[in-house]
Formats: sequence, structure tokens, C-alpha cells
Amino acid sequence: MRFLEESRDAAQGRRTSAPADAIARPDRRSLEAHLARRRYGRFTLTEAVRPGWRLDVVPQAGYRFDTYTDARNGTRLPALIASVSSEHLFDTFLGLLEPLGDVCDVVLETSHESTGDGDSRRREATREGVERLVLESVLWDFEDLLLNDGCTGIAVMHPEMPLEVQLDEHKLLVVYAADRHPFEQVLVGQGLDRDDRMRFISQGEHLHTSHTRFARLFDRMAGALGAE
Repeated sequence: MRFLEESRDAAQGRRTSAPADAIARPDRRSLEAHLARRRYGRFTLTEAVRPGWRLDVVPQAGYRFDTYTDARNGTRLPALIASVSSEHLFDTFLGLLEPLGDVCDVVLETSHESTGDGDSRRREATREGVERLVLESVLWDFEDLLLNDGCTGIAVMHPEMPLEVQLDEHKLLVVYAADRHPFEQVLVGQGLDRDDRMRFISQGEHLHTSHTRFARLFDRMAGALGAE
């Protein structure tokens, strides 16, 4: 098991290694207890990520509206970001795929090749034109990887329209869509509340966890999807 310490510049979307002195260091026993903690009130984390020791962002369930701006051309696209307790996360992700239609494009992303010292190299595998029901069958087979690996993310897109659903490395759900209503209804159906002031674990100091077996599972999943 390895932990990758990092921070997220939410405004610019940059991923950087946290400075060595960014977090006041607890003693070993306290740190181990912190890393073992999964529950924060009624919210349960997956194994993929933990908040930093200082808890500048406390994990919680909910969602907010946001806007993505393409830095290249200035195009703005409405977005929706959600944090879902682990016991409901996978079902919620599958529910968000339904508005994409019967055929989707898929991008798998891994940072298993990163060194953890600021090197954030990523590898992608893409499959176009996969039937959503086939995709969901593969997702079920690799649920453990998708939920519990802090180095794996997935994006599922409509093949022709600007619609995209992500389950990212922080195990946050991110939707890009001009019409957010169908996706919001899925979240409301899961009992999530909207809070546009909500902060997410990716916006504070946090730790990602992974394992060499997940790197092998990523390759198997890419193979199962025919993604290259």
C-alpha cells in the first residue's frame, strides 16, 4: 500500500505535491489512526483517499453547481460536482450514466506510473462506441478498482453531445452538461442536498492510496473494454 500526498489548486485544476512541511506532523500512532478513519458523521470514505491531518476539508455528502471554463477558447460549460458516501457511490455513478444514452465513449485514466515526488504523469486508455449496458457489466467486474484505487479515474461521454460523467481519483462525481436537471434528479434520488458553498476533499490537503494489484487490475479493465 502506498500513500501519495498532494494538494489540488481548484481554480486552475493543477495537481501538485504538498510541501514536506505543509502538514504539521502527528506522531505515528495518531497518523495511523487518522489514515484508518473512514467515517465522518454519516459519510463514509472509500479506501482511495483520506483528508490531510489538519482536516481543512471535512468529508461530507452533497453536491454543488459549478462551471468549467476551457482555457484554450474560453468556452463555459455548466458542471455539477458531488461527494457521495461509499455505500451509495457506485450505484449513483451508474445512475448518472443513464442520461448519456445507449452508446458511450470511455476514457480510463491512471497515475500508477507517477513517482509521488511531484511527477503526475498519467496514462489514458480510450474506447469509443461501447454499449452502455456492456460498459456497466465491465464496471461491475471492476467495482473495487474504481472505488478504492486513488490512482484510477474514469470518464464516460456522449459520443456526439457535450455530456460527460466522471468518477475521478478523489472518488468525486463530476458532470459536464448544458442541462444538469436529469443528473441532478439522480443525486436528489440518492438523498443528496445541494450546497453551492460546499468544499470537496480535493480542495484541501489530502492523501491518495493505491496498491500494485490495482495497477494490474487497471490493465485488465482496459483490456475488457478494448480500450487503448
